[in-house]
Amino acid sequence: MVLLLAGTTMVYLGIFLVLLCMFSPVWSADDIKTFNVVNFGAVGDGRTDDLPAFLKAWETVCQSESSRVILVIPEKKKFLLTPSTFEGPCKPSFIHIQVSGNIIAPNSKSGWDGRATNAWLIFENIDHLTVNGNGVFDGQGHVWWSNPCLDDNNPSQETQCKGPTALIFRRCDRLRVWGVTLIRSARSHIILTACNEVSIANIRIMSPGDSPNTDGIDVSASTNVRIHNSLIATGDDCIAIGGGSSNVNISGITCGPGHGISIGSLGEGGFEIVEDVRVRNCTIKDTLTGVRIKTWQGGKGYARRITFEGIKLVAVNNPIIIDQFYCPSRVNCKNDTAAVALSDIAFRGISGTSLMDEVINLSCSETVGCKNILVDHVYISSVKGNPVHAKCVNAHGRHTHTRPVVNCLLP
Repeated sequence: MVLLLAGTTMVYLGIFLVLLCMFSPVWSADDIKTFNVVNFGAVGDGRTDDLPAFLKAWETVCQSESSRVILVIPEKKKFLLTPSTFEGPCKPSFIHIQVSGNIIAPNSKSGWDGRATNAWLIFENIDHLTVNGNGVFDGQGHVWWSNPCLDDNNPSQETQCKGPTALIFRRCDRLRVWGVTLIRSARSHIILTACNEVSIANIRIMSPGDSPNTDGIDVSASTNVRIHNSLIATGDDCIAIGGGSSNVNISGITCGPGHGISIGSLGEGGFEIVEDVRVRNCTIKDTLTGVRIKTWQGGKGYARRITFEGIKLVAVNNPIIIDQFYCPSRVNCKNDTAAVALSDIAFRGISGTSLMDEVINLSCSETVGCKNILVDHVYISSVKGNPVHAKCVNAHGRHTHTRPVVNCLLP
């Protein structure tokens, strides 16, 4: 097969084909089928709604008899897509979406008329899906940020106050996302939910630091997730690990601006668990928090075996936090003795600077508390040169080689 594709598209496709050959020695090039959205009527002028053409292409891809299928979104074009869901299960064993052009959301909230406003593009029930390339997903979030509760066609009519997440991957096992850029999502940029064996690498996520609720990557009810070697600059958590998630490895992330890397919040919706999370070798700069675990009062469940290590902090407001009294609105906060149990948590090899004098805050429930916390080789100083200190409430564990000394930890 001869692929008449130019520039970086050919480079990415070449890499993809080499990898397939390496891991599938009995597979031949005849098993690959390539489709281009332009051949299904996509215009790519940034004004025409190309969703009908994309859906036609997706139906063909999903029902293809070939074992491996590539859907090409060509470079030097801008494809406007209104909200939609790309559903499986599909017949091919592997589906590869090659994003070389740009994909943009509607630049008006009217683009969601008659549709749910929770998401822009959803990928659901698709196993062995790869999304990669040097293209851009532009969520046009600026049309939501200033006043998300108002319909811009009828300013007096209140609608849902939550803008759409850019990309949602739901029940997509063995998912790969790499190389792409996401900008200006109205809300979270990527949500993984009920996925298993996921790799996200070498991506860029960028939204203004004052954009509301624009998490970079949210993980919930997902297992065996790896997120690495990426740049995330947003208005909220760079990465947040939610309930039902386990075996999550995060490394090589440059985070900031934003709210740092978080476990939670947990417990607001009832019983939740998170376990076996490792965050390492990340740089967090100019963020509201550094690394934190946040749980609601009255919650149930547990979070355990969580490690933050090799973290570099640069001018972070609240470098290390455990907050079992999480209530961001500070209005009608619960006063409940129940809490999500926290245990086996390590903060190791963390250094850098803080904009606050209280650089470590371990605030745990008076009845449940936090157990087996380790603070080891942690050195945090004040940007302003002020003395720094740690605060603990019912936090149990030990500290070694720390500055400031964390002598508020209980045995």
